[in-house]
Amino acid sequence: MSVIDINSIEPKKIPGIVHRTLVGAWTDFHDLSIWMQFIDPGQETPAHRHDCEEAVVVLAGSGTCIVEGTEYSFGPNSVLLFKPNEIHKIINSGSEQMHVVGSLTAAPVKVETDQGAPLPLPWDEY
Repeated sequence: MSVIDINSIEPKKIPGIVHRTLVGAWTDFHDLSIWMQFIDPGQETPAHRHDCEEAVVVLAGSGTCIVEGTEYSFGPNSVLLFKPNEIHKIINSGSEQMHVVGSLTAAPVKVETDQGAPLPLPWDEY
């Protein structure tokens, strides 16, 4: 059993996104990864895919999600569900910072671009 203070986890940043991996390989978990992000207005995740399921809970903000070329709108208190290998990206198209928490069924998660190339991310070192 462990208790982790979220504030003790070093945030990783890419332009417009602050990320913390809360649970994953660094906590010796191999079938579960949980992360949280703050996404600034007008910013988006890169289009990507991974060979595991993902659920993203939208705690604040609103946006658009593009999955396999189809656009979906969402707001706070939404859950975004992605099946393995679905190409997707999350866009903060609202006017306030978006706060999301995601869970994946693998740790570490190998992320690829929509073209199938490895997508190195600053939080891979977790």
